[in-house]
Amino acid sequence: MDTGRKAQVVVIPYPAQGHINPILAFAKSLASKGLLVAFVTTTSIAKSATFSDCASLTLHTVSDGSEHVDGTETVEAYFNRLRCKFSTNLADYIDSHMRGARAIIYDSVMPWVLDIAKDRGMVGACFFTHSCSFSAVVHHLGQGLLLRFPYEDDVAVVSLPALPRLEKRDLPSFPHLAPNLNLHYLVKHLTDQFSNLERVDWIFFNTFDKLETEILEWMRSRWAIATIGPTFLLHGQDKKQSISMFEPKADAYREWLESRGPNSVVYVSFGSIASLEKEQMAELGHALLATGHHFLWVVRSSELNKLPPDFANTTAGKGLIVEWCHQPEVLAHRAVECFVTHCGWNSTLEGLSHGVPLVAMAQWVDQTTNAKFVADEWGAGVRCGGGDGIVGREEIAMCIERVVGGDEIRRNALRWKELAAEAVGKGGSSDNNVEDFVSKILLG
Repeated sequence: MDTGRKAQVVVIPYPAQGHINPILAFAKSLASKGLLVAFVTTTSIAKSATFSDCASLTLHTVSDGSEHVDGTETVEAYFNRLRCKFSTNLADYIDSHMRGARAIIYDSVMPWVLDIAKDRGMVGACFFTHSCSFSAVVHHLGQGLLLRFPYEDDVAVVSLPALPRLEKRDLPSFPHLAPNLNLHYLVKHLTDQFSNLERVDWIFFNTFDKLETEILEWMRSRWAIATIGPTFLLHGQDKKQSISMFEPKADAYREWLESRGPNSVVYVSFGSIASLEKEQMAELGHALLATGHHFLWVVRSSELNKLPPDFANTTAGKGLIVEWCHQPEVLAHRAVECFVTHCGWNSTLEGLSHGVPLVAMAQWVDQTTNAKFVADEWGAGVRCGGGDGIVGREEIAMCIERVVGGDEIRRNALRWKELAAEAVGKGGSSDNNVEDFVSKILLG
């Protein structure tokens, strides 16, 4: 959709739901403050995603070359195509349709977009969808001085500047997410986020000052960092403020939640990508039944065949399984008492921002580091598992009971809810950083 307005800011998300939603929320906030914002997605995302409530933006689609891909593509081939095809087409599109734009905001995992901005005399702004703490660990991995990949077997504890002591299980985890995936390639892809930050004009992090105070101070001594999170709160908690690769049956779970009492439902979701082993799905299912609590479990359609036989019928009256939902809406509901999560950064922020205690069942990449902070630094939940292998039903059930019955954990979670609201509220640290960016762009 192109209304003909001349964009002042061009926003380029990485084409995955977990990356698009936080930067889209930021883009809407900028538009609400008077900027003309163009939001550019790839052809592959445009075909499969549903955008809601985006009237404040202009939406644009640029080819990523996916229409010419036959068969299965390796991860390396995908990233190479994105960098070559999408970057070329993006540069041409900006030259043809967005002359006069003053800034490009791009996802940090696409550092090459900065060259497009600089070649055209535009402000380059980088947006990190991960926490500052995880990102700092990735930076040290890239430096190769205090931390190297692969991790050494005899390393028990790692000490990094401005971070708590990290055990091996707290470090970024890189299992084989896809067949024949070169893990060194994946690590380099992450560490490349820091390859050109000295040339970036603005570095935005979807976090808030009081959540990651110490590491922010260390990082700000090196780069021009501005916290702007939680971004999903910047423009109000509109449940439509997102894109979705899945179609939620909202009426079903809303009605079900409304029929439950306060603090009576365990909410379970592992995001848009994480895929549990069939055995792990069975252990989780049996654990939910064993607790005796009502539960709302998000199981994507591609994962439904991993549920124990006849599980849906077994849970009738006690649990509800849905293929997708509007997560912030669910977390805000009075019936939800805790959140069993993979600890992706979006889910972690949404849980903290709603004051919902977390059961952290981390799977890979940043989630292991996030789980460490949830349990040990922020006191807003407990960590479940964390080693290799399947987490048993007894441990899962015990962790749920610890969170549900933990008064201190609930108090800590509610405190983070207050601080998140303070950060995005008028005069808060995140709100001030957004205002500062808007004023500088408007002044040219």
